[in-house]
Amino acid sequence: MVKAPPWDERVALYLVCGGIAGGSALLAFGAQLTGRDALRRNARLTALGTASVGALALVADLGRPERFLNMLRTIKPTSPMSLGSWILAGFSTGAGLAAVADLDRMTGEVLPLGPLRSVLRAFEAPAGALAALLGAPLAGYTAVLLSDTAMPTWNAAKDDLPFVFVSSASLASGGMAMITTPTAQAGPARALALAGVAGDLVAAQAMERRMDPVAAEPLHQGRPGWLMRWSERLAIVGGIGTVAAGVTARTAPRASRWVAAASGAALVTASAFTRFGVFYAGKDSAMDPRYTIEPQKRRLEARRRAGITHDSITTAG
Repeated sequence: MVKAPPWDERVALYLVCGGIAGGSALLAFGAQLTGRDALRRNARLTALGTASVGALALVADLGRPERFLNMLRTIKPTSPMSLGSWILAGFSTGAGLAAVADLDRMTGEVLPLGPLRSVLRAFEAPAGALAALLGAPLAGYTAVLLSDTAMPTWNAAKDDLPFVFVSSASLASGGMAMITTPTAQAGPARALALAGVAGDLVAAQAMERRMDPVAAEPLHQGRPGWLMRWSERLAIVGGIGTVAAGVTARTAPRASRWVAAASGAALVTASAFTRFGVFYAGKDSAMDPRYTIEPQKRRLEARRRAGITHDSITTAG
């Protein structure tokens, strides 16, 4: 009934990297404002690194780099892909400038910047703010991009999938910062991770309850089902570990550091599993016509019961 897009795992990797990058930029900006130098540096480098990996995966899936550049020739507000391209370009610019400034400091100003160093210092804070401003759109626009297609599972989740993706980005970026940053400075990362865990669990359950039950089936079957189940388990385990790391941060800093790193890894993996699970479920839903036809029949009957029989979609039949 519908043809699945020719996207492969490189697009799913882009979904994962975009979430981590967006949340990390927000963490970096908060650390920039509160004087947490280690958290700021690590989050900035994570934002730039994951955004770069995601961009490379996206360009590789497109086949030719110029296809991405072609999408920047115009801005089309009604196209998630067009807006997403501009969001990625703006985010990468801000995250790149901020990260290079920290990288220059970290290496003892050995980068051959010359007179550009003073310019970089002047633009560092605004660049960090720009990346933070575009962080949430970068983490969530991919959900709009997926649900704007005709894939039954993605389209049926359109009202709630952005909340799932933003929550998933929060727990992943918080988890990544817990891995890279000492526990003494990682308090905001733990708070963001816990908020992401709560939001992810609630949003995922709400999404499935509001979806057509047939369109939701691919989220519970086969490879997507396995990924979604383990995503939930890892999020819960990572959340418990995050609380434990915060409680023991002062009394047992070394043990807390190991617990934080392990919990962060669980959260990053949980986020990746969520996005890969949603990605595979949407593609699988194009393989069986019933995922398209049965929800259509239910929507048609609902319109008829509501008395909507005067348009081109519904007939009195």
